[in-house]
Amino acid sequence: MSSTEQHLRVTVAALMYATGEDQRTLAEGLGLSQSQISRKQTGHAAWSLTDLDRLAAHYGMTVIDLLRGADHAVSRLPDGRRAAAIGGVQTMLTA
Repeated sequence: MSSTEQHLRVTVAALMYATGEDQRTLAEGLGLSQSQISRKQTGHAAWSLTDLDRLAAHYGMTVIDLLRGADHAVSRLPDGRRAAAIGGVQTMLTA
């Protein structure tokens, strides 16, 4: 497994998290099955060049943005694609 493949899996996971998508939702958006997404995200199958084109279109960015890493890709998400609350519930500590 190449480091590029690992970086892409991390990027896809970060985009899913930032948009509030699960594998089923992403699969529907890409025209794949949830099990295909699972296999790609666990490294049991590779993301293809066609998949990259579909991922970029799905998230509203260029393929180059996807390949520049998770932080960059998340920063390139259109505002309407971001989840209302990223990371769940925040708690405030008081003294």
